[in-house]
Amino acid sequence: MTRMSTARDVSPRLRFDRHELAGAFGDIGTDLPLLIALIATCKLDAASVCIMFGLLQIATGIFYGIPMPVQPLKAMAAIMLAQRLSPGTLSGGGLVIGVAMLFLAASGMLDWLTHVVQKEVVRGIQLGLGITLATLALKSYVSTDGTAGYILAVISVALLLLLRGQRRVPAPLVVMGLGLLYAALTKLDGTSFTKVVGFRLPFFRAPTSNELLQGALLLAIPQIPLSLGNSVIATSQTTRDLFPERAVPVRKIGFTYGLMNLIAPWFGGVPVCHGCGGLVGFHGFGARTGGAPIFYGTMYLVLGLFFAPGFGQVVHIFPIPVLGVVLLFEAIALMTLVRDVATDRNTLWIALAVAAAVVGLPYGYVVGLVAGTVIAWGVRRGWAKVRPFQCSD
Repeated sequence: MTRMSTARDVSPRLRFDRHELAGAFGDIGTDLPLLIALIATCKLDAASVCIMFGLLQIATGIFYGIPMPVQPLKAMAAIMLAQRLSPGTLSGGGLVIGVAMLFLAASGMLDWLTHVVQKEVVRGIQLGLGITLATLALKSYVSTDGTAGYILAVISVALLLLLRGQRRVPAPLVVMGLGLLYAALTKLDGTSFTKVVGFRLPFFRAPTSNELLQGALLLAIPQIPLSLGNSVIATSQTTRDLFPERAVPVRKIGFTYGLMNLIAPWFGGVPVCHGCGGLVGFHGFGARTGGAPIFYGTMYLVLGLFFAPGFGQVVHIFPIPVLGVVLLFEAIALMTLVRDVATDRNTLWIALAVAAAVVGLPYGYVVGLVAGTVIAWGVRRGWAKVRPFQCSD
């Protein structure tokens, strides 16, 4: 017992080997398509986006010593893309949500919310997010290259399943190599790299008072419930599931979440969070230390510093169906977390109801978080009972 405890205590915080490198690709299916879409649709500066995103990944890997992810805020990104809002509005929303999260962390309200929001509600949010990501992967990513894309996706799935658990040759590296080979054979030409090279640095820009107000109303308020449920509470729970010896409390996650969003927007970076899906993705693809986000962040840093003039062209060379398969496996890993509340009928049905709200209702994360919490406490106190519909003969 003593030896096992000692081994856990001295496990490395940073490791740079092929498994950490493989794990570094565990979240790319979520991040890269969102960053591409924001740069292309909302006219964000590619250098600033990539450099700040990379630096935050590296800093997070060093600070936490586990594969803690940094992800674009999904609700903000979706609203930005749907309404084609300005870069200044995005910066304003990021600053507002950074201040809000720091207040919640410093005031102790995050700890209170962790006590109030029950595990089955968290699992329901994770299940709903997993279903949403799986749908996105199958509908929007896998189908992008037609028949060739479907074939590439099937081969990628087969490789990930066949090589699952293979430590000598990690499966994600094989799949990413397949994607690069496909891109080299079908999309590269002799002039590709002459159009994309050029040294750039991020620029400083302060949002106006109007952009701060718009960012708060249009972006920050819809994002906060999702962040509380998935980015803070669920991520803290996932660290306890995957890294019990290095579990991260919600207040610590809230502080780094807030600080990141008080820094990045001033330099053209996208607002970010720590997502439980990314943590599961990193871990599922082999990462166990902060080395994976450092590898991952370095990739974005190099792209931003040297390839920003043609970032959209460069990243589009890599086949989107492969990114879809990576995202699909992340989604499946996220959905399977519901199994630890599946043994009790009440908790399972609450989790399923929360997931249904997340997937099917407007502002589903808000509805699922609030209604699920109320129902869960009602059931625990004996004020309510879950009675699922039963089919009669």
